[in-house]
Amino acid sequence: MNWSRTWSGPLLVWLFLASPLLACCLWDYDTLQQERQRFPTALELITGQFLRHSQPFYEWRVADRQRRLEQTPNDVALLDDLAVAYEKLGQHDRAIEVMKRKESIAPGLYETRANLGTFLIHAGHYDEGLAEIRRAIEINPDAHFGRELYQQLLVEYAMSRRVDDVLAMPLATVAARESIWGPQGFASFVLDQRRIDREDQEAVEAELDAALKGVLGMQRFGNHDSPVLLEALGDLLMAKGPSSDAKRLAARAFLRASYETEGEAAAAYRALAQESLSMQTIHPRTQDELRLPELEREFRKELQAAERWYRELEQNERRWIERGLDPEAEYDKLYREDPTVGSAPIEGSTPGRRRGLSPIVTSVLGAAFVFAWIGFRWRRSRRASAVS
Repeated sequence: MNWSRTWSGPLLVWLFLASPLLACCLWDYDTLQQERQRFPTALELITGQFLRHSQPFYEWRVADRQRRLEQTPNDVALLDDLAVAYEKLGQHDRAIEVMKRKESIAPGLYETRANLGTFLIHAGHYDEGLAEIRRAIEINPDAHFGRELYQQLLVEYAMSRRVDDVLAMPLATVAARESIWGPQGFASFVLDQRRIDREDQEAVEAELDAALKGVLGMQRFGNHDSPVLLEALGDLLMAKGPSSDAKRLAARAFLRASYETEGEAAAAYRALAQESLSMQTIHPRTQDELRLPELEREFRKELQAAERWYRELEQNERRWIERGLDPEAEYDKLYREDPTVGSAPIEGSTPGRRRGLSPIVTSVLGAAFVFAWIGFRWRRSRRASAVS
């Protein structure tokens, strides 16, 4: 009797069900620390705890650059600074006006097109902004590690999700997502537009990494709390697949997007956050799933710590300005490295309550049972052969 053929099917099924280690494609044991090692700036950008300036600083910079431009009105670097300061203060029209002035002085510069496109997009002029971003890419495709390319794709993706000329948030709803294990939403759009072969895993990983880098760059230099950027980030983190995804970080991105929206959109982002945690365990030694309320408690602590850090930065910049100091020089002295989100207890850092046997014990017992059963069947087969 060919017992290997007879038992191979049930054996594989039993091993799959009995051994969580062999079913690692279903359960995710990664801790937040492990996810942060793979994506070292993501949590800081989600919470807002990264090197940036405050509103008082940008108000000072507007006055400073205007004064200096009176002496050197054609200084394009000063014009860039002035435009960005207006943009950070939410004065999009003034930022656009300054960039057009710069274009008349020094036509065809990449920085002008890139900034102007971004300002137009933030002002809601998507078609005009997209045209400027495309011109910037034509001038310098590799600038800012290709950030503008993914900005272009993100704008095109968002425009494709408009309903009656209004962005429908979230851009990718729970119903539109095919599976938490594959690239969906913005990630899927990127792979399609870039014509990446889904069977070429190396190419897929490289493209998703580049898109992640682009979105994180947009958060750092744009609006880190933009729901569109947060949704794109969460989607890309999930699209990395079970071996390199970041469910805890993705859930935080969707949660932050829910805090920046209202009504049905906020509820839908919370649903995406909950969906992101599917099969995510509390810690590596259990199959207890991490629940959204548990993660949210820790996330709110991280947000509070980030807010305290930013308020201290804002107070420093305000104090320097009031004392007549150069806030740019003082800032460079004090803030030399990006901060790290505080060391508050992270969910899953302690064992907590456990149900049943651990995955390792279950695996060992399962394997022992299988091999004992195989031995039993083999001995019966030998006895049957001897009798015959």
